[in-house]
Parts: sequence; C-alpha cells; structure tokens
Amino acid sequence: MAVIVDRDDDGERLVRELQRLRCDVQHEWPMPSQIPAQYDVVFCVLSPDLPQRLPWIPGEPASALVVIDPGAGLLDLNLLHNCAAHGVLHYPATARSVQSTLALARGHFLYERRLRGRIEKLDESLRTMRSVERAKSLLMRLKNVSEEEAYNYLRRQAMERRVTIGAVASAIIDSYELLG
Repeated sequence: MAVIVDRDDDGERLVRELQRLRCDVQHEWPMPSQIPAQYDVVFCVLSPDLPQRLPWIPGEPASALVVIDPGAGLLDLNLLHNCAAHGVLHYPATARSVQSTLALARGHFLYERRLRGRIEKLDESLRTMRSVERAKSLLMRLKNVSEEEAYNYLRRQAMERRVTIGAVASAIIDSYELLG
C-alpha cells in the first residue's frame, strides 16, 4: 500500500492506522511525478495536478486510488471526478473512516476490474462472431453452399485443426483478402 501524504500529524495518524490494520505501508513524500502503480491501494493527497500524475488511462486503473481531502477550502468535485478515485478520505481521519474507505475502495476496484474483464471477453466474442459471419458469407458465395453447410465446414475445420472457429474464420478471411 502506498501512502503519499505529508508527514504531519494527520499523515502519521493515517500511516499508523493502516499499519494497525496489518497493511504493508510504503510512505512517499514529496509527491512523485508519477503515482506508483505497483500497489494494491494508493492513498494520495488530492492536488490540482493529480490527474496528470496518474500512470494509467482513466477507466483502467492499475491500483485502487483513495484521494485524501486535507479539508482546506472547498472540495473540487470536478478534480475528484477527473481522478476517478475509488474512495475519498477526509482529514482528520478516524480509525473507522480509514477502515471503511479502504474496504470500499478495494472492493469497488476489484468489481471494476471484473467488469472490464467481462467487457473484454464480450468484445472478443463479438469480433469472433463478425469474423465467422463474414467467413460464412465468403464460403456461401465461393463454394455455392447454404449457410448451415458453410458453418458446418468452419466447425469441421476447427475441430480437425484443434483451433477455434474464430481462428479458422480469420484464416479464411485473411487468405481471401490476400488472394484478392
């Protein structure tokens, strides 16, 4: 766990509370030019340039991000939105607020990661379906067969070669485009 806060009383209290929760805490200050991504959770003070310091693309975080609001002035909700934080911890932090923010942020991060994985699988399935449909239409036109026969041909080729139907479909499309 990375904690990127000033070593004042509030920062020390946060580090001690995380250590009490048996977290392996790495404290960094001053704030690095790029927020480290190798941690499970990053606690970082909210600063105007925080979105530019994040090493990941918004929507694809490498770590759960908890931003810390030092409580000085109004909270910039637009800045908070641009950081795509999984949690917000307001100073002065209490044991309960640290524990609940940590649990919710980590849970939200893991849920998001599972959803991104499902989306990637669905995108791949959609690409495969499009390839299979295009290969079927090529086979129907070139071999003068029905849609069912074209699909059975793709399936049979995939089984014989022990590859997916999508791989066979892609090979047929690629060879057709190559031969023109």
